[in-house]
Amino acid sequence: MNLRDAAVVALGALLLVALALFLRANWPARLEALIAFRYLRSRRVSSLLSLITVIAVGGVTVGVMALVIVLGVMNGLQNDLRDKILVASPHLRVLTYGEGLRLDDWRAVLTRVRRVPGVTAAGPFVITQGGISAGHDYAEGVVVLGVDPDTGKQPVTTLARHFTRGDLHFRTTRPDVEAGIALGTRLSNKLSAYPGDVVTLVAFAGTRFNPSLGAYVPRFHRFEVTGLFDTGMFEYDNSYVVLERRIAQRFAALDSAVTGLEVRLADPWDARQFGRDLESRLGYPHRVVDWQSQNASLFSALKLEKLAMAFVVFLICIVAAFNVVGTLTMVVRDKTKEIGILLAMGLRRASVRRVFLMQGVVIGLVGTVLGAALGLTLGSVINQGKWIRIDPSIYFIDHLPVQTQPFDALLVVIASLLVATLAPLYPALVAARLDPVPAIRYE
Repeated sequence: MNLRDAAVVALGALLLVALALFLRANWPARLEALIAFRYLRSRRVSSLLSLITVIAVGGVTVGVMALVIVLGVMNGLQNDLRDKILVASPHLRVLTYGEGLRLDDWRAVLTRVRRVPGVTAAGPFVITQGGISAGHDYAEGVVVLGVDPDTGKQPVTTLARHFTRGDLHFRTTRPDVEAGIALGTRLSNKLSAYPGDVVTLVAFAGTRFNPSLGAYVPRFHRFEVTGLFDTGMFEYDNSYVVLERRIAQRFAALDSAVTGLEVRLADPWDARQFGRDLESRLGYPHRVVDWQSQNASLFSALKLEKLAMAFVVFLICIVAAFNVVGTLTMVVRDKTKEIGILLAMGLRRASVRRVFLMQGVVIGLVGTVLGAALGLTLGSVINQGKWIRIDPSIYFIDHLPVQTQPFDALLVVIASLLVATLAPLYPALVAARLDPVPAIRYE
């Protein structure tokens, strides 16, 4: 938990304590509670007030439900993007400074990294770019990722779990190819290349000048498609191809070097601080890049959108609070004679105030409970059923995820109860200040 989250927790706890102390100081006695609930019940002569009370409860319910769902959507987007980013990207990448982007002493560095507490898996990787064609007129630029064949023992990423056909063992069935290759499903559909077909990769790196031709001659490589993966993230499925690490080294003209090391941690949220410590331990020329820093702009935008949308939707709760004020004001106006009689019979003004304060708290409590329950239920149904489909080429995901965090739900409940407690203060004070004699005389 960072400093900002700790401050929010402290503020929420302070508001909750203040709310509890306020309610304890204004907690109604049995007679006051009976009067408050009697005013809330429907009577034939006051059916309109009963309807308005139901509308007030509904306003609080809708506001809380909308706020819970919106926060769940923003959390779902953030968590789903994080999970999909980490399908093919590790928690940490150990790289080097310089233009070559190659790690020559990777075996020694790998041994040191694996000994660091908190590292659950580590391995070499190669990443470069190339052009791919399936023998047609159409060609595509791709990201070429080279990894060790996944044996299922402590994998660095979860890419192996997302194969729809084949796996990361790259087993070939044709003698006229160099090795096997795995494609993303969207890339496979664009190229019309499926397991058993042959694709041609053109290497951008290591292209050499041919003196005889007087031009740079590209290098062509033939691979058999041995697997298809579907991560659900458009970028990976549309532009990534995966090779066996040794083949990728040859393709990228790295000889025995690799691009860097992939590292998986026990706690991915500690990647930034862990990366700093690991970088200082390895020393120059090594550098460590964590997954949070690589996608900092994306997650910052999501946090800002979450804050803005939460504020906008919270205005619904404010509107519901005004609805509560209007409802109780009408109750005070309708019950002026009864209030005057109660005051004339000796009921204290503080008791009258607690009667109407109790009504507002009941409206807010019922609306908050119903809204939170409906928000959690509806969010869970939408998430499990994947009801709302979105364009993955724009949002990186194919459906709208809803994942409500208990901390966010608790903050919504506290904020709603706070607003519902403050809203009836004005009509409660107006009722308590009524003069019993004019109230009875003119009613």
